Amino acid sequence: MASRPPALFWVLLAATAGLGLMALLGRGNVVPTVAAAAAATMLLLACVERLRHGRRGGVGQDRPGGGRTPSAPAEDAIAALLLHDADAAYLTDVDGDIIYANPVALERFGAISDGHLASAFSRILANPEAVLFRLQNRAAATGSAREDIITRSGQFRMSLVHLGDDRQLWRLDDLGKAGRSTGRAADLLTLPMLTAGSTDAILYLNEAFRKLLGARPKSLSDIFGPDALCSGQTRQIRTVDGQQTVLLGVVEGAAGRREVYIFPPGPTGKSTTPVLSAGWNAIEDLPVPLLKITEDGQITASNRESRSLLGLTEGQDKRVQDVLDGLGRPITDWVREALNGHGGHVSQFLRGRGERQEIFVQVTLNTADGADGRHLIAVLNDVTELKTLEAQFVQSQKMQAIGQLAGGVAHDFNNLLTAISGHCDLLLLRHDQGDQDYGDLIQIHQNANRAASLVGQLLAFSRKQNLQPERIDLRDTLSDLTHLLNRLVGEKVSLVLDHDQDLAAIKADKRQLEQVMMNLVVNARDAMPQGGEIVIKTENRILSKPLDRDRVTVPAGDYVVVRVVDEGCGIPADRLHKIFEPFWTTKRPGEGTGLGLSTVYGIVKQTGGYIFANSEVGVGTEFELLFPSHSLPVTDSPLLAPPPHAALARHGDGVVLLVEDEAPVRAFASRALRLRGYTVLEADCAEGALALLSDPDLQVDIFVTDVIMPGKDGPTWVREALADRPTTKVVFVSGYSEDAFTDENERIPNAVFLPKPFSLNELTNTVQDQLM
Repeated sequence: MASRPPALFWVLLAATAGLGLMALLGRGNVVPTVAAAAAATMLLLACVERLRHGRRGGVGQDRPGGGRTPSAPAEDAIAALLLHDADAAYLTDVDGDIIYANPVALERFGAISDGHLASAFSRILANPEAVLFRLQNRAAATGSAREDIITRSGQFRMSLVHLGDDRQLWRLDDLGKAGRSTGRAADLLTLPMLTAGSTDAILYLNEAFRKLLGARPKSLSDIFGPDALCSGQTRQIRTVDGQQTVLLGVVEGAAGRREVYIFPPGPTGKSTTPVLSAGWNAIEDLPVPLLKITEDGQITASNRESRSLLGLTEGQDKRVQDVLDGLGRPITDWVREALNGHGGHVSQFLRGRGERQEIFVQVTLNTADGADGRHLIAVLNDVTELKTLEAQFVQSQKMQAIGQLAGGVAHDFNNLLTAISGHCDLLLLRHDQGDQDYGDLIQIHQNANRAASLVGQLLAFSRKQNLQPERIDLRDTLSDLTHLLNRLVGEKVSLVLDHDQDLAAIKADKRQLEQVMMNLVVNARDAMPQGGEIVIKTENRILSKPLDRDRVTVPAGDYVVVRVVDEGCGIPADRLHKIFEPFWTTKRPGEGTGLGLSTVYGIVKQTGGYIFANSEVGVGTEFELLFPSHSLPVTDSPLLAPPPHAALARHGDGVVLLVEDEAPVRAFASRALRLRGYTVLEADCAEGALALLSDPDLQVDIFVTDVIMPGKDGPTWVREALADRPTTKVVFVSGYSEDAFTDENERIPNAVFLPKPFSLNELTNTVQDQLM
């Protein structure tokens, strides 16, 4: 056995260790008393002596994920000291195997399967073995060592204290909050760095740059001269120690901003351009992702930020095309063009590949020369959040544009359908059922009605259809609809209704709501070709705070919820966000128009509700509809649609001023009204109508006018005309919805609205009802 050192040595060693450990573990403003210091010194004296000359009491037991539970009295004492430490602490042997981990370390890093310290610190460090090796080498000479570490996840201080020949105490102090509160993260870099604006004005200098210059310059020219800066250049700058040659690294930012880093220069060789690879290790900890790329796209070097962003490991053999995609042409062509000086500085937005395909990266290529020839330095910027927001904006713009297109197309089709069905009605007046042309006319009439129904779906999607809201009880509506729904689903599928007994009422168009339910049930049926069960469940729901879901915020309030659940094949996650787009369908050609769910979406939105979809492939799909509950009676609309008439209108008497810019519609309406005995005056625009009315002797009983016309629209000219003829009745007709001009017509008395397409009887009966 080796001889024991003198007692004085142990006293001094224990005192030093005691004070050092108290400094490590000290918190706040607590000042240790003499008695506490003496007790700590005596305790550590015993601990170190036991650890140095062997432990008594056997080997500690295994501890799940945290090394071994210390059993020797010395280790018990250290564990007691570290138990309530606010920082993560590990007691290890010289090989880094964990003997004890305090509660903070277990909470921070969890269970360590192999029980080694490097595995724990790999959660925050890309190369923990290198850091541990550096600290162990320093501590071997002085007994302790510490190092400040800046990573993507924060700033840390790691310290090591030797406890005897075979025990080491490791502590990790999280300085992230303190670092953020005392200044910018760039101030913590030992690498000089500045930020300049588009006018070359210096916006920011980090602490390392300020110390190097010994001054605060205002412009880049004050440091580097008037010439433009470029990555890979060497420049002479004036420092506190005189003129120095430095290597530049320039990172382009948004709005013309640039970040300039300076490095020690490398050997230049035969070329006047410096070798950037000589200083590559110096940018390992830069907060900017960087890659070094060869002509064939091979990634020969990367820093920590880029590896974290792209999911690379150090030394991994990868090409740019292996980790990034989305250029629309080969990545290697872009790389070669950049090396030849064609468009290298133009940023490209690329998408990750493999496990990182959800990220988007802005990549800018810069040329540089080195010992191994010309290569590229790629500056990366994570724009995943920006691209996600852009995709959402583009989607909303696309849906809005499609809605406007659908509304415009529906308006033009309604004019055509009005002329087709109207003239068909005129022909049917001259042909009875025995006529050989009667069947053909009926076919034309029926297909015109089918086309009108399709146009109605387009208007429903664009939320420009005509709704007649009323206060309805969903329990009654769905019960009345059950018979039809059971016929739709067939014998293989069962339909189950589950109602809340105290279900509140809602305000909606009953006919349109029935269409919503039929579309959802039919889709659920088609998703279960082998049969299954469809459940329609209603319930009340109170949102005490706004609900954020699927990029939509549902305001707080009382709602009635309708859920339609099936057991079908489900919808893949990458397609779920497209199901409400018009003309998008998973059905085979000829089996659907792709307007079913877009119609549902439009009706629900125009009613003031919300619709969400959840689906899992192989399990089923659930559609959830939220309608604001309604307890008050529904007020009458300022413009009421005329009630339908079963019988033909009687002969009327009066003068009608018909204003319609579509000649076929005007021709049909004029003939229909004359057939019923009315005197009809025609005008193709508002200005023509006002010119006719300028004759004070002209007697007009009713205006029948289109709403949307070139020049003055219907409500505008009608208000002018009613100034001199206040008792004249008005009928507005339009292929758009009534909502498009309701606000204008609230100030027009004695007016009703007739939507296009309308039949001969609907037109004449509406005019007759207004004149009665």
